[in-house]
Amino acid sequence: MVSARKQADAGHSVHKIGGTSMTQVQAVMDNILVGDRDESDLYNRIFVVSAYGGFTDLLLENKKTGEAGVYQLYAGSETDWAWGDALNKVADRMCALNEEIFQDQNDLKLANSFVQERVEGTRSCLMDLHRLCSFGHFKLEKHLLTVREMLSAIGEAHSAHNTMLLLRGKGVNAVFADLSGWREPEASTLDERINSVFENIDVKSQMPIVTGYAQCSEGLMSIYGRGYSEVTFSRIACLTGAHEAIIHKEFHLSSADPRIVGEDAVRPIGRTSYDVADQLSNMGMEAIHPRAAKGLRQNGIPLRIANTFEPEHPGTVIDDDFHPDESRVEIVTGIGTSFEIEVFNQDMVGVPGAEEEVLSVLKRYKVPTVTKNLNANTITHYVSAPLKQIRRCVEEIESRQPEASVKTRKVAIVSVIGANISQPGLFARAVSILDNAGVELVASHSPSRRVDLQFVVAEGDFNKAIIALHRGLVEGKKSATATKTKNSKDDGDNVGELAAA
Repeated sequence: MVSARKQADAGHSVHKIGGTSMTQVQAVMDNILVGDRDESDLYNRIFVVSAYGGFTDLLLENKKTGEAGVYQLYAGSETDWAWGDALNKVADRMCALNEEIFQDQNDLKLANSFVQERVEGTRSCLMDLHRLCSFGHFKLEKHLLTVREMLSAIGEAHSAHNTMLLLRGKGVNAVFADLSGWREPEASTLDERINSVFENIDVKSQMPIVTGYAQCSEGLMSIYGRGYSEVTFSRIACLTGAHEAIIHKEFHLSSADPRIVGEDAVRPIGRTSYDVADQLSNMGMEAIHPRAAKGLRQNGIPLRIANTFEPEHPGTVIDDDFHPDESRVEIVTGIGTSFEIEVFNQDMVGVPGAEEEVLSVLKRYKVPTVTKNLNANTITHYVSAPLKQIRRCVEEIESRQPEASVKTRKVAIVSVIGANISQPGLFARAVSILDNAGVELVASHSPSRRVDLQFVVAEGDFNKAIIALHRGLVEGKKSATATKTKNSKDDGDNVGELAAA
């Protein structure tokens, strides 16, 4: 199929180590990379690494707060000073981390020289681009995505190169597998880039440490955003014919967020299906990027989610062969802040494809729908996106459909998920649990495939709903929350089983 496959033994595995885990350097060395393994157990493993925690935020922008990093400053600045100073700070932080990591002075010099080369090379390139675009014949906006990828690549290259040096210091035959395209004269597709790097690597006697970012003609960030490292990881597993793909995270894939329901209440899922992984992605849970999961699923490669800090625990295996006969709720999760966009338009009654105009607006502004419902004259989308994008969508829908009434409000979405949740009465039971916990429903959905249930609730009831449903459906306990009496009219108004569209 591809040249990379010829170099890979059928028994090898491909691993991805996340940024938060990478920052715990000693734990990664002891629990994942080396530990007490014999030499024969060290190899037949490929490792794809993310940047150390926090560095991609510094290079691009803070993922949570939006605070500008080097990229945002470069894109919006008229001078070199702001972004140049920010790039200096990144280099200083990287070298400071190197000081903490390396005891061997020769390795420290190599690590710092590597940072210097990448940072100064990038700085020179960005200054040249800025100068070129000052003439007016070239537009900076056309090159910003390339700039974004170039900056992001520094973080993964730093962590991968450091890891290679540390492993060699321990006598491991580690190889720095740089997919970032640094100073590469030719453009390549993702598959070509991977095959080119791996054609001279023998995984039976070498341990490749691979950059999570791969420079390619497709443009990973334009397609996958900041989830690109999982796509790189997935594609390497597929191209090299791995028997298993493993993601090492700082937590287990558990039955709920332990910060909400308590660490003692949650349990690792153990085994589930790619169907469930799709539902988790829809709820914003980063088990794996949905497009990365697609490749693994199509190639029959099972995915294991392992806890970096519990190396003896088998973690959770996700594959396409898991079809349990017994109905069981595996996880209760959701989105704490989302938005309801309700479009009431009586002119749409009986008009085929009346929803298409609303969908086209959401698509234009890249607003993903988590769930939705519709009746004769109302289309309601529950979406997860920044408020600025929501407002733009609402304004355009109102301009396109002046006869419609468009309303928005903040809500939360809670989902009950399992590979098989077909047990009779589960939906009614879940509704009862929420009612007893004092959670009023905005909307509810019970899709016919019986893989998930969805409940839209007030934003302030999110944690309460998660705790109650996990307690009642996973832990098997009755809700401790005081029950609330409601008449049948209220029940009819607030609880409706709607088919998911």
